[in-house]
Amino acid sequence: MEYEFTLKYWLTTADSDADELVERLGAAGCDDALVGIGQPGRIALDFSREARSAQAAVVSAMMAVKKAIPTARLVEVSPDSVGLTDIAELVGVSRQNMRQLSLAHAKTFPTPLHSGNVELWHLARAGMARGAGHLPY
Repeated sequence: MEYEFTLKYWLTTADSDADELVERLGAAGCDDALVGIGQPGRIALDFSREARSAQAAVVSAMMAVKKAIPTARLVEVSPDSVGLTDIAELVGVSRQNMRQLSLAHAKTFPTPLHSGNVELWHLARAGMARGAGHLPY
């Protein structure tokens, strides 16, 4: 599946050559990202990455950026959308078990930000439900 997301980083003064950064990012595996260097000391990468899950896509992109720009400091990942499979993977249960939990605890399960054939949740809200004890896992 293809995932679209943005990673934003703060840069050190040593990483100020935009052309060099773009070349290093491409060589490190970020050739599936549009690179934006609009503000001094910052960089944003808009990815469109194939992966088995949203988590795998974001983690692989973060590792590639770290390889290209080791001193860069991650400040934002957006959107923070995850599907039911991603939530299940994060908490260590099967997708089917997570679906049953969402149905059994419909009143306390976080509301999806998108419903339809595919439902999406904000990652932070999905994590809050677990941390606040709304789900029994």
